[in-house]
Amino acid sequence: MNGAKHLRYYIQDSLYIIAGVLLCSFSMKSFFVANHFLDGGITGISLLVHELYHWPLGPMLVITNIPFIIIGAFQIGKSFAVKTSLAVIGMAFCLQYVPYPAFITGDLVLVSIFGGFFLGLGIGLSMRGGSAIDGIEVLAIYTLKKSGFTITELILGMNVIIFLIAGLKLGVETALYAMLTYYVATRTVDYVVEGLEAYTGVTIISGMSEEIKRELVLNLGRGITIYKGERGFMKDSFEVSQDCDIVFTVITRLEVRKLKNVVHKIDPKAFIFTNTIKETAGGVLKRANKNHH
Repeated sequence: MNGAKHLRYYIQDSLYIIAGVLLCSFSMKSFFVANHFLDGGITGISLLVHELYHWPLGPMLVITNIPFIIIGAFQIGKSFAVKTSLAVIGMAFCLQYVPYPAFITGDLVLVSIFGGFFLGLGIGLSMRGGSAIDGIEVLAIYTLKKSGFTITELILGMNVIIFLIAGLKLGVETALYAMLTYYVATRTVDYVVEGLEAYTGVTIISGMSEEIKRELVLNLGRGITIYKGERGFMKDSFEVSQDCDIVFTVITRLEVRKLKNVVHKIDPKAFIFTNTIKETAGGVLKRANKNHH
């Protein structure tokens, strides 16, 4: 049974990576290369070198990704490095031999949006399969341990350098379109990797937590988790505090307004805050809607 499960995951990962490779190479050949366009990340570096020196794009992708595959092998794992190597080589092969349309549109805004969308879709699917077609995130994870910056700040910093070089060498307009392309691609990657179906975690702090718990569980049918806490500690009465139950539950985005209305009906002074929980946080979120939270 376990072997069958592993085989299923292996096939699923392989399909994700193959789809990702086909989509990435399609966006690069039919949108970017056809219009002398750029993107951010390691893909952007390959496109920039291709544009400036006319070196073949496929081999450039392989060469620029080699350092990040090596870093990935040590930082993430050998399986990741093998999958990424195969994905990058597959992409170079597709760019060279798959007969994609040589030209789809010359409208630069459409190229930015749809080229970025297909590229992001491809990168996101390959990440779901356990590989990284664009090695910039691997570099960010590696650099994170050596510096005090966040991954987002590091990726942004690296891309600013790429876009500055693009602006100096190919013109400001090209660099601006490259930024738009990169933004669309990263937003698409987020949706693909984290899931379109985002859940919301709701934390409720109230002196009337018993009534709120009863309403959420018995009438709304929500699963809840309780943290033991203290409330009070106001500036004018710092010494005064009371024990309270902090209520936490997971709901869909569409239910947030309804839940807030229910809580404020019981206690208008209740303190409520929400945070987005992505699909990748695990199966607990799926079960939460079935009251197993």
